[in-house]
Amino acid sequence: MTELPVIDCAEKLEMVVQKIGFLPFFRCEVPGYSLEEHTPAALWFQKGVKGPWEWREMAAERQIIGYGKLVHGKAGFVSAELIPLLANYRRDGYDYDAKYDDGLMKRREKLVMDAVVQNGEMLSADIKKACGFGKNGEKGFDGILTGLQMQTYLLVRRFVYKKDKTGRVYGWGVGQYTTAERVFGDAVVTGRYDQDPKESFDEMTEILSSRLKVEEKELKKLLR
Repeated sequence: MTELPVIDCAEKLEMVVQKIGFLPFFRCEVPGYSLEEHTPAALWFQKGVKGPWEWREMAAERQIIGYGKLVHGKAGFVSAELIPLLANYRRDGYDYDAKYDDGLMKRREKLVMDAVVQNGEMLSADIKKACGFGKNGEKGFDGILTGLQMQTYLLVRRFVYKKDKTGRVYGWGVGQYTTAERVFGDAVVTGRYDQDPKESFDEMTEILSSRLKVEEKELKKLLR
């Protein structure tokens, strides 16, 4: 596999994703193909030092690349170049409402999508409340949210932190979600809807295989 450069800042992360097209956050089936494996250990969980967790937040907010659960339900990054191919394949060529009309999307998924589309951007907690998930309500919220990211309908737009009485932030950031179309633009995301989804998958796999010097069969497992 092509050796990736050391990633030590948000700008380097964006550069690598733009150059390659797709990058898992964590170790995956392809050795050496993740942000985790190319970030110096000293930058992980060091107080006062920005590392991968902060870079993903900066990347999500700048919208140069897309961030969400894109790799087997785990975090990953995608470029503007490859999002049309990934979206066409993962969505099977459907906008979410057409997919629902054809009986290929769950009612709970459409509830979430309708809420986010109507509001533009929503915190996960607000989506959950607005769509009636929780005790004595709709079930499986986390799985629904992950599934919609895997299908590229939703991406993380930013992370919002709680503040104490003095205004200091604390805890983990809460994800604020939006559609991939709002991150990259409608024309970009749906730019391959006229292509057979399998052809999009094969083209994307071929591109990544050429850039990474990895066998296509290994990448196909990762990208499904």
